[in-house]
Amino acid sequence: MKVIINENQRGLLFKNGAFVKYLRPGKHVRHGHGYSVVTVQTETEFQVSGFDLAVFLGNAQFVSEVDVVDVADETLVLHYANGNFVSALKSGRHVFFKIHVAHEFRAVSTTTPEVPTNMPRYLFERIPRTWFTKIEVADYQKARLCFDGEFVRLLEPGTHYFWDNGTKVTAVLVDTRLLQMDITGQEIMTLDKVSLRINFVCTYKITDCVKVHSEIDDYERQVHVLLQLALRDYVGAYRLDEILENKERLSQAVLAQLKEKEAEYYVTFIEAGVKDIILPGDIRSIMNTVLLAEKKAQANVITRREEVASTRSLLNTAKLMDENQTLYKLKELEYLEKICENVGTISVSGGTDLLTQLTQVLKGS
Repeated sequence: MKVIINENQRGLLFKNGAFVKYLRPGKHVRHGHGYSVVTVQTETEFQVSGFDLAVFLGNAQFVSEVDVVDVADETLVLHYANGNFVSALKSGRHVFFKIHVAHEFRAVSTTTPEVPTNMPRYLFERIPRTWFTKIEVADYQKARLCFDGEFVRLLEPGTHYFWDNGTKVTAVLVDTRLLQMDITGQEIMTLDKVSLRINFVCTYKITDCVKVHSEIDDYERQVHVLLQLALRDYVGAYRLDEILENKERLSQAVLAQLKEKEAEYYVTFIEAGVKDIILPGDIRSIMNTVLLAEKKAQANVITRREEVASTRSLLNTAKLMDENQTLYKLKELEYLEKICENVGTISVSGGTDLLTQLTQVLKGS
């Protein structure tokens, strides 16, 4: 039987499962019983299932047409064909046909997880994902890098790659922005035994991205508890009226207590303030009643003050008119003018003047 091997192929002749001959392109006659031919493509890595590469490397013709690369343990070899990246090779022996392609192999050590700085980043898009660990750090973050649980260094914003060589690579992201901590509906009893619910907020920034995780277990919860205790210390030392009269003092006192603990928690506190103070229902009703009574009393005081001022003004005017007849006449004319504005027709007679007659009319009425 005839076998045709194309230009981009090579043939392997076997007899009873044993490799006999290497076949180049052309027409070949397959011998009788027990013979078989396996055809391989020259564009891909040479592999024959069930056979070790050493079986074929003993054939001089085969060896003359292939490149052999041995990849050691803890080493990665970057395979380029005609200058273009093809794949990454792990430990073992690899064989490629060099008939139509110029191969290049670049060894990269993976003894440590650190990826060389000159390693082109685009290659990681074509390397199996299981061969490396990818860590992305946003521009407002830093990452605490650890190898097998041991701190190595801080990672700056960007994308970082590490070889998967058996070392456990972990990274804890730390937010470097201004952070906010809220206390919502915190129930606290005042000195005079009134139970308040307080909504409080504070802002802070992390100052040590390493120790905030290595020295403190769940720093956010710890800061939350610290803020709760500071609120309890202040509210429990004052009466309800004192707290309501000066909420700003409450905010300042809590912030001052927080700032005393900054070094222990590896943060800096920027601001703190009361958002709401919620009174119990019965206390709120009493406070509303008191407030209403206060407003009514203030309104009465204002009314009395205006009445006194008006009376005093009338008294002063009367004294002036009594002492000055000209002023009296002017005031009389002013009132006559106002009266005349509401009168349709006025008839006068006799020899007296208009003002005298109008005055007599008014007096007669």
